[in-house]
Order: sequence, then structure tokens, then C-alpha cells
Amino acid sequence: MAESKTHPNLKLFSLNSNRHLAEEISKAVGVPLGKSTVEKFSDDEIKISVDESIRGDEVYIIQSVSDPVNSNLMELLIMVDAVRRASAKSINVVIPYYGYSRADRKARSREPITAKLVASFLEMDGVDRVVALDLHADQIQGFFNIPVDHLKADTLLADYFVKTHKSSDVVVVSPDHTGVSRARKFAELLSAPIAIIDNRSPEDATTVPESVIGNVKGKRAIIVDDMIDTAFKLTIAAETLKKAGATDVFAIATHAVFSGDAQQRLQDSPIKKVIVTDSISISKADQFEKLEVVSVGQLFGEAINLIHNHKSVGKLFGR
Repeated sequence: MAESKTHPNLKLFSLNSNRHLAEEISKAVGVPLGKSTVEKFSDDEIKISVDESIRGDEVYIIQSVSDPVNSNLMELLIMVDAVRRASAKSINVVIPYYGYSRADRKARSREPITAKLVASFLEMDGVDRVVALDLHADQIQGFFNIPVDHLKADTLLADYFVKTHKSSDVVVVSPDHTGVSRARKFAELLSAPIAIIDNRSPEDATTVPESVIGNVKGKRAIIVDDMIDTAFKLTIAAETLKKAGATDVFAIATHAVFSGDAQQRLQDSPIKKVIVTDSISISKADQFEKLEVVSVGQLFGEAINLIHNHKSVGKLFGR
């Protein structure tokens, strides 16, 4: 594969979790994906080889820690080890979806903090920098003692919503009290008011909140969250908003985890459109009529170019 004329010492590699997004990032950076082989032994152990010289190069490894989470995490760790042993100048991991991020503190006695555990794995493996997107909690950046570029998809998603669905008569809604900060930031981008679903048991899929803090009557409601997993919380929030008089309900999230019957649940819900990014690969079989996918390939590509040229990534957020 030919070297890039503009970035002769920059190499990009994709593992198995999200090849399509890696190709989009490659186009945005202007650097072809490097050659590597990812295979498995008969007992399911992962075998990786880097099939071109990377000695003295700045290497970026693209991998979402998504389903199958454990296999994708091990692929990433093994690839980092291979790149380090191949004498790369620096090792940067691009993690569009940071798995194990929901356990970011001890909420109860005798619980692990898996978000910190993964951070420790990456650092001990020899990673020099992490480029991530919409971490489940901002404090995860502090779990690392190496640079973390924490990209945000809210501007991208807000611009997409305005272009495709317009922003008149909208109210941005947090599905529970923990997501208020995220909803407020998104509302600022749309110059819209916010509302909060008064959900005091967000982990209980059988509880339907009866009240909404804020006015949603006669408005188009946009539920904003960082991820959609089982979609129970989201569909319950949509039902509550319709009861409160919302005319239409939209759901916007960065990460489409989509566990179990989430897609069917969303298709059958009162939600008009579900807008997500491609931080997690969504196969054609898993897509459904209400789903709209926004690519973050350009966002990551711009970030990599800025990092490579020693410029501020804050430019992506107007800072």
C-alpha cells in the first residue's frame, strides 16, 4: 500500500469492530489503512500480525470496544503490543466507543471500576494517546495518565437534526436526572428549552414516570442520551412525553449499543426517528425503518490531522 505524500510517517490500522468507520476516517485523513492480519487459533485465541514496516511511525489503531466486547478489547490490546514491538514512534488508539465505561465509580460496596481497569490495561500496554468519543462520564479522562482527546458528537448531531428535521418548536429532554447536563448542552446548540423526565428509578424497566419537569405540550421533543442499550428507558420516556402532550418524539444518541430486542422495541415505540452515529457498527440486518445514522468519520479524521500537526483539537469545538 502506497505511503501518503502528506503524512509519510503516519499510519492507520483498523481491527475488526468497525471497518466501515475506519475506512471513513482513512478518507478524511488522506492516509490509506495499513496492512495487518487478524486471525484466531482453533481455541479462539487471537493472532495478529502487522504486515508492513512501521518503524519510527506515528501509528493510530481504530477499534470500538463494542459487541463482542471482550474479543474486541483483546484485539486492541494485542495489536498495541504488536505495534510497540515493531518499534513504532508513538501508539495512539482511536476508540469510537469505549466499552466497560458504565462502571465509572463505586455506586455500591464491593463493585469494580471497570472504566479505570480498561484505562490501566491500555497504559500498561504502552499506549501514548487515546482519542475517544462521548465517554459515558467525563471523569474517565482522569483515569489516564496519558493525553486523552475527548471528542463530542453533539454539534454534529445537532447540525444534522436542523438540516433534516428543522429546529422549530422543539424541546430537548433528558430521560432522567443524571443526563441533565448533556441535554442542556444540546439545547444550547438548538437554542431550545429543556425538560426532564422525572424518572426516579431509571434502572427499573417496569416503572413508567408520570411527570415531566418542563413544558413539552404541543412541542416536538428530542430525547438526548449518550447511548441506547436495551432501549427500555428511551421507550418509557417517549410514552411519558406523548402523555404529556408532545406532538412528536425524536431520540438522539451517540452510541447504538442495541442489545437484545432494542431495535424492535424502538420500531414499535412512539418515537418518530432514532438518530445515532456510526461509532458502533450497525449491520444492515440490524437497521430498521426509524433509524438514521450520522458518520463520525470526518470528525475523527480532522482530529487525527490536528494531533499529527501538533494543533489544538479544541478547534473542532470552536475553542
